[in-house]
Amino acid sequence: MATTLSLLSPTSLSSVNHRNATRRLNLGSSYLNLRYPSKFVIKALSTPPSVLTQDDLKKLAADKAVEYVKSGMVLGLGTGSTAAFVVAKIGELIKSGELTNIVGVPTSKRTQEQAASLNVPLSTLDAHPHLDLAIDGADEVDPDLDLVKGRGGALLREKMVEAASDKFVVVVDGLGGSGLAMPVEVVQFCWKYNLVRLQELFKEEGCEAKLRLDGDGKPYVTDNMNYIVDLYFKTPIKDSAAAGKEIAAFEGVVEHGLFLDMTTAVIIAGGDGVSIKSK
Repeated sequence: MATTLSLLSPTSLSSVNHRNATRRLNLGSSYLNLRYPSKFVIKALSTPPSVLTQDDLKKLAADKAVEYVKSGMVLGLGTGSTAAFVVAKIGELIKSGELTNIVGVPTSKRTQEQAASLNVPLSTLDAHPHLDLAIDGADEVDPDLDLVKGRGGALLREKMVEAASDKFVVVVDGLGGSGLAMPVEVVQFCWKYNLVRLQELFKEEGCEAKLRLDGDGKPYVTDNMNYIVDLYFKTPIKDSAAAGKEIAAFEGVVEHGLFLDMTTAVIIAGGDGVSIKSK
């Protein structure tokens, strides 16, 4: 069953600012029905061969995203299977000498390890509190380019790095359809207390809150030693900006997976080619 969130954007963290826009974001749907108002720029860039694997699509989107990268930039390096192709491409261009004086700020330990193995120079937000560009994947994208992220478990560091970036480019292999939940990162101390509060907060929306488990059936632990509570919605949230504020106000909640009004552009690779959607 499709679940839709109404999104009322907070203050912009990118070069785009739509403080009073009302939005709707699909979560847990099998598809995303996109209708683009005139403010969106949609560019069809290429048409790939008719038979492509999921990894082929991710690489197509990643290669196009890396075209935003220029020598001398400080970059936010995202986390996840699509972002890994971005890091690999950046490493390749640094090795060939096509990119120079690059500094990467990774959003997870696994991204840090991958980038280091490719000799990508790395730093932190402490040393570089202002980034030129961040590139990352997303779990859900709506027509206003608002996102759900964090199903890979790195939502806290991702949001910190991407909020500090002048531009934030998202790479996806198709839009919507993940059918999964909106994550909330919580401290381990009395995690069930917050799980119950989160479920109660969205009682009218028929929300089911579940502790995320790893492959061994143990609680999934983030890079920051926290747990994740995944929220599954049956009916729409009326105001996602207000909901995000209420979630964040709970003591013990660290971050949530709604990335609102942050995205500069989304690069999509699908069966009909690669395209860019921007505001």
